[in-house]
Amino acid sequence: MRDIDDNEPGWQDVLKLLYAKARRARVIGLTGSPGVGKSTITDALVERFRAKGLTVGVVAVDPTSPFSGGAILGDRIRMQRHATDEGVFIRSLATRGHFGGLTASARGVVTVMEAMGLDVVLVETVGVGQDEVEIVRMADTTVVVTIPGMGDDIQAIKAGILEAGDIFVVNKADRDGAGRTVNELKGMLSLSGDHNRRAGWEPPIVSTCAIDGKGLDELVDTLDEHYKVLTADGGQMLTERRKEGFRRELLELVQAGMMQRLLARLEQGEGLAPVIERVLEGVEDPYTASENILATILGD
Repeated sequence: MRDIDDNEPGWQDVLKLLYAKARRARVIGLTGSPGVGKSTITDALVERFRAKGLTVGVVAVDPTSPFSGGAILGDRIRMQRHATDEGVFIRSLATRGHFGGLTASARGVVTVMEAMGLDVVLVETVGVGQDEVEIVRMADTTVVVTIPGMGDDIQAIKAGILEAGDIFVVNKADRDGAGRTVNELKGMLSLSGDHNRRAGWEPPIVSTCAIDGKGLDELVDTLDEHYKVLTADGGQMLTERRKEGFRRELLELVQAGMMQRLLARLEQGEGLAPVIERVLEGVEDPYTASENILATILGD
């Protein structure tokens, strides 16, 4: 998996072989602002899914170290109590400047875990606020975690999180203002229209206190209930959701491939240096320059 995260040559060839053998795992995404307790909830979910006899993978996307370029919080630090459990596989990834709450290699790591035959994969995002809705592209179920007193209701409106969430969690519910936060979320969900109600599923709000375990069994039950809705009637709803995710993934891969080839072409000959000089001297504007570059490469 390190080759995938480091974008080493040949990593896509490995994924091509694994993809044919991978069986789709149940992918659960957890998103929310920093400090809301996503890691603690993820750790508790691992424990409860293991108690059900399910194997679990965890993709924990951490901030990038400005010095090493790697994850600041590694898998050696978080969830240490699961380290000796052969039914649990944990991998931390660095964002490496990738926005949207997910690293660019996260989908590849999930594919590897699926090829390992894991039953459930938990994807915990880095927690970057309004850009986090990207998790919807990957997860079958998206859990939005918030806590009292952080103003997450305003962030949620800006981010489109209301549309992204299948389940909302108010963590640290022992704090003052927890009931108010729940009521505010209920009010916002009621005003958000029908776009977040899919096939009879109305996103519920679960209050938890991850430190002492309160509400976590209810959260697992709610996750199971949502998965039952997704897989009802032959799993048509689940198929449609995954189809949209694959469409976006395919477009991203095409975009990334085109960018790599474009940059390779630009490095041929004199490269961008003469163009940059013309723009710097005011002989040419950057908009015309970019159009000319594209026209030359694409043959327009």
